[in-house]
Amino acid sequence: MSHKAGKKYSAASQQVEQRPYKIEEAVPLIQKIKFAKFDETVEVHMRLGVDGKHADQMVRGTVVLPNGLGKSKKVLVIASGDKQREAQEAGADLVGGEDMVAKIQQENWTDFDAVIATPDMMRSVGRLGKVLGPRGLMPNPKTGTVTVDIAQAVKEVKAGKVEFRLDKTNCIHCPVGKVSFTTDKLVENANTLLQAVVRAKPSAAKGKYIRSVTICSTMGPGVPLDESPYNAKQA
Repeated sequence: MSHKAGKKYSAASQQVEQRPYKIEEAVPLIQKIKFAKFDETVEVHMRLGVDGKHADQMVRGTVVLPNGLGKSKKVLVIASGDKQREAQEAGADLVGGEDMVAKIQQENWTDFDAVIATPDMMRSVGRLGKVLGPRGLMPNPKTGTVTVDIAQAVKEVKAGKVEFRLDKTNCIHCPVGKVSFTTDKLVENANTLLQAVVRAKPSAAKGKYIRSVTICSTMGPGVPLDESPYNAKQA
């Protein structure tokens, strides 16, 4: 971090009090203290009281954010026959079959934000794990990206469907929009995400589920949120 950016970051940090904020106060604060020249993404970071090493405590799922993410995702559909036409009509940006699988395999090509595949193509798509897996782009039936209902899947991704999953440190990191959004749209998106994570609580999880929540913009300091309302919802 350059000295100049460091000063701006420090000035922004000083405006964040070390106390839990209600989400309705945290979002406008983030918007006020931003200093980057670009339209930053607003992210929510959650630390959960689960141990993801145990399969029965894994937390993952998807949620459609009511106000989208501020940029339309570039969607690749790998399908066969009529399903290719269905994907094009639903607004997929890139559509193909074995040709797309070969392009990804040979060229390490990943110029897209989401991949949706039909079940019959998964034998071929399965070979792309090395390329798509580390980037979080591998289609998966659990997140609705392996499906016969291609049109619905394309529409959901375009509408702002995000995937959340526990990382190795038992945290979830997820975008909820752009700093330029209106405050109430960001609050609604963040609340929708938090509620989805609460609904995804594994039955094996014991004790306090949401340990801490922070909201921040890409370059800005984190603002701690009061997690108690979300823990109360599952009581």
